[in-house]
Parts: sequence; structure tokens; C-alpha cells
Amino acid sequence: MRSGSIAEAKFVSFQMIGQRGEEIGRRGRAAVVVLGDLGRSPRMQYHALSLARQTSLEVDVVAYGGSEPHTAVSEHKNIHIHKMAQWPTIPRGLPKILHPLMLLLKPLIQLFMLLWYLCVKIPSPDVFIVQNPPSVPTLVAVKWASWLRRSAFIVDWHNFGYTLLGLSLGRSSRFVAVYRWFEKHYGKMADGSLCVTRAMQHELAQNWGIKASVLYDQPPEFFRPASLEEKHKLFCRLDKYLSQPHGVRDCVTNGMRSHDLNETLFTTQVGTDFFLKPNRPALVVSSTSWTPDEDFGILLEAAVMYDRRVAAILNEDDSTKDDVRWKEICDGKQYSYPRLLFVITGKGPEKEKYEERIRRLNLRRVAFRTMWLSAEDYPLLLGSADLGVCLHTSSSGLDLPMKVVDMFGCGLPVCAVSYSCIKELVKVEKNGLLFSSSSELADELLMLFKGFPEECDALNLLRNGASEMGCSARWATEWEEHAKPLISEVLRQKFD
Repeated sequence: MRSGSIAEAKFVSFQMIGQRGEEIGRRGRAAVVVLGDLGRSPRMQYHALSLARQTSLEVDVVAYGGSEPHTAVSEHKNIHIHKMAQWPTIPRGLPKILHPLMLLLKPLIQLFMLLWYLCVKIPSPDVFIVQNPPSVPTLVAVKWASWLRRSAFIVDWHNFGYTLLGLSLGRSSRFVAVYRWFEKHYGKMADGSLCVTRAMQHELAQNWGIKASVLYDQPPEFFRPASLEEKHKLFCRLDKYLSQPHGVRDCVTNGMRSHDLNETLFTTQVGTDFFLKPNRPALVVSSTSWTPDEDFGILLEAAVMYDRRVAAILNEDDSTKDDVRWKEICDGKQYSYPRLLFVITGKGPEKEKYEERIRRLNLRRVAFRTMWLSAEDYPLLLGSADLGVCLHTSSSGLDLPMKVVDMFGCGLPVCAVSYSCIKELVKVEKNGLLFSSSSELADELLMLFKGFPEECDALNLLRNGASEMGCSARWATEWEEHAKPLISEVLRQKFD
């Protein structure tokens, strides 16, 4: 399920960057540390690529396995991935009295495992770059390893670990207070810091005594709008997930009359030419980690509201059977409001709960699909969609959703949940819209998709704005301007 053209493009783009690389450091090595699934840590993958291409360093990545990283990372000759064994999930039958013991054992075992890899398994690096959160025991282990191996230590602040822990234990928990102390104490010991927003930079400076450089997330070169041919081939590969899921009967499964490889839900191939179907569903993509800081219920409620409001606007008779309406759509009848197909990508703890809620919905013009895509197909899906939806709210209110950055890289406009610093990324009525409730999101869906696909001016305006933003900055440029100078300065101070 990998696109040759995407793979070719990515290697060309990073090779061009690599030609400008210059070596920094004495040992010629860097270590990227992620106490998590590397395949689900794109920012740290991009750090590894930039270190290898733009500084000519050998890069050791220490992380958990699980999802496969992008082939640009896994196949790079100067990037060496070291996969640690993951901590097993707590058995459901374990007595509750033993849970606190497991909570204490987990960070201790993780600490010793990290120290083994950072101090023994990999060669001594010039610099460790560590993702935060998680903070405990990651920051402790990396600090100790940097002291033992006489290396520099840089923290990349994605969020605050104690605020994420507070989602499950409550901000007043003693565990949260202890976690915050470790996060702040060891965070201040770093030789340098990066962070993802100006709001976080201000918080770190004012309340933590940490000076951090802002490194905004930017999409790498392989996030871009997909061509018609790429869209058609992608939808052919995903056809069994989109139009033929087992036991599903909705406006999408009843909208296909054949499974000819020359025809998909969205596209048609005639000879060597590819076309978008005029009566296709609108494709809406949302990427989620299925965690408590993303209220997926908002999207489900908005979908129900869209479905009911369209029926009311069109003055539809409830007695008309769905099969009849779906046959009319399949035969070419067009309505002022399209069917919506929501494709939800990602893995996480609350996925099954929401999938069960989706199965209980009775919708006429809306369908849902959940799936996990390869690192190569995910950019193609974003580049083929009509709208992105982001439900990320941030436990701290100080980080930005990388998924929106990726969407903009693909020229995809976004509807995002509004919170304190989201306007650093989403420019309202330029590249996206913000919402605070399911009703607001439903209103935006109705406004954007009226007249789809040919006469939706508001959606086209946002798409143009997203494309402009996606073209204006890329990860390699941002990293060259903000991360590379910090790394060079840290190493100069450490070794000179």
C-alpha cells in the first residue's frame, strides 16, 4: 500500500536538503529519545531526518516499536532505530490494591531500560534530544545519561506531562504534584529547550525559569495535495474499508453499483484519464489519538445535526425509505447538500467506545469509517479530502495539534475546536474555522458544503488559504532557522 511517486518525491526533497548539510559536534552522532511509539511521534521522526540530512550526523533513535515510522526514516542509512520492549498493560483481573505498586514499578523499570539503551546500547552522542511528555522517567534518564556520557541534553516540549496526568488523576492529586516537580526540576537541567508555541515559550520562561526556542510544527515535503491519479489509486486500495465494511449498510455502501477497479466512491478512470464523480460524497478526515483530551462526541453530535438539518431544509418526507434515496443518488440525482463520509484515523484507548456509539447512529446522509493508515498513505488521504476536523483541546492549552499542520501541508482546510492558543495556527476564515460546540460545527458543515462539489465558494476560499499556508513554510526550513542554531550553540558551549 505504498506509493512509489510519494517515496520518490520524499527522497529527492530530503536529498536536496542533505546537500546543504554541514557537520556539527565532535563525535558526529545525535540521539533522539521517545518513550513512546515512534510511528506515532512524527515530530521526533522529523528531528531524526533533519539531524541526518541537515547536520550530517549519525542518528540513534531510541523508542518503542508498534506503528511503523515513515520509510524516509526507517530506510535512511544514517538513522539507526533501537526498539525497546514496551511495558505490559495492567491485567484487568489484578486487585486494585496492587495498582499503586504497578504505578511505582512502571517508571522504575522504564528508567533502568532507558539507562541501559542510552548508556550501553548506543554509541556516545554529542547531544540527546528528548520528547516531553512523558517526563517521568524520561527526563531523569536522559539527564543522567548525558552526565555519564558527557553529552548535551535538549528537551523538545510538546506539552506538559503533569497536565496530561491530571486528566485521569485530577490536578489536585499528589502524584500529579510530584510529577510536576520532576518535570520542572529536570527540565531546568537541560542545556537547551525547544517548544511548539509562543504561549508555551512564555509559560516556560515566566513560571518554570526555562528559556526555550519556538520550533513550530511544519509539514515535511511529502505532505502535499494529491493528484487525481494518486487519489484514484488510493481509493482503489482503500475500497474494502470505505465501501465494503462487514455488516455496514449506509449511504456509502448503497452508493456503489459495481466494484470495477476503474471506479471508486470518489473517482472514475476512463482510459488513462481520471475524473472526480460529480455525485461523490464529501470526504471529511479527522485524525485522533482517541484520548480524553479529544471529545469525539462533539463530532458525532454534529453529524447527527447535519443529517437532520439537511432533511428539514429539503423538506424530506420521513416515509421515504433510505434505499430509495440512496438509489437516486447512485443514479446521478444531486442535492444542494452532499453525503458526508467521515474517515477517522488513529489508534487509542477510547476507540472501541466510540465505534460502538457510531454503530447505534441511524443517519441518512452521513457515514463513518475508522482505520489506521500507513505513513505513506496518510498524507495521500489528507491530500485527497475536502475538509479536516480537529478535536484536539490540549491538556495545558499551550500546544498545537500537529495533525492540522499536516492538513495545511496538503492544502486541506480545517474546522478545529477553539482553545487558548489555536489562533497561532488556524486563521479564521482564511485557512479554517473554529467551533466550541457540536451545533457550531454542524452550522459550519452546512455552510461549507452547500452546493458541493462545484458551488461551495466558502470551502474553496479556505482551501486556497490552506494551500498558501502549506506552501509558505516546511519543516526543513523551520528546523534550519530555529533548531539547528540552538543545537550548534549548545554543543559549542558544552565542548569549547
